[in-house]
Amino acid sequence: MQFRQQALAKLQSPEELDLPVRFARPQGWLVLSVTVLVVAAASVWAVTGSVASTVSASAILTHGEGSYILQSPVAGQVTAVLAEEGERLPANSPVLKVRSSDGDSVVRTVAAGRITALAATIGQIIQTGANVAAVEKVAHATDPLYATVYVPAENAASIPANAAVDLTVSSAPTQTYGVLRGRVKAVDRSAESAQQIAAFLGDSQLGEQFTKKGRPVAVLVKLDKSARTKSGYKWSSQDGPPFALTSMTVASASIRLADQRPLDWLLP
Repeated sequence: MQFRQQALAKLQSPEELDLPVRFARPQGWLVLSVTVLVVAAASVWAVTGSVASTVSASAILTHGEGSYILQSPVAGQVTAVLAEEGERLPANSPVLKVRSSDGDSVVRTVAAGRITALAATIGQIIQTGANVAAVEKVAHATDPLYATVYVPAENAASIPANAAVDLTVSSAPTQTYGVLRGRVKAVDRSAESAQQIAAFLGDSQLGEQFTKKGRPVAVLVKLDKSARTKSGYKWSSQDGPPFALTSMTVASASIRLADQRPLDWLLP
């Protein structure tokens, strides 16, 4: 009872009524000011800033028209191999001689190109339609290289024209020579099957490799040229590798997509 009377007396006492009320400490005002500044800066950045994003995919260096698989039109025994791997031949050039029940036949190139692989040897028995060679469609040694990038189908639509591309080439270590530079030239409209990729590259194993995660879309990349490098193409390093690039070299690509405002991520 005594404590209750003391509490009531304290409530009724006018002491300290003339003292100012302290709403916040100086440290609190500092924290509040910093918070307001950070929120304001973030809001401005969300509206006016931009964020770059990329899509990564497997790639291969080729000449622009790709390759084709040469098949034997007859069944029989190979009696002569008339071309060598790496040899560049005009259209209708002899590649193999095959002896069949109807006599000797010659397997010839369909279009001008370079023999990248020979699958037939002397004495081998082959069937009609057998794959005997892979021919890259290149008529001249000075024909430029391109990169064909096999992008997941769900990312292809977001690739802008002339987008910058960085290529990590398997034969040129990035730590030493940097990355190869290029620009998107064309994006296919439809996804490709393993058979379609194999027909373009002249290699069924590559067709299977590039479709392990589904049917991709082919993106053609034009390599930036440079007269200062040994390869003839532009690299992130000053000189690039001290050797020329060859077709059918595997690479990995990073394609830069269109910049986005952070605010776009929040909008439906």
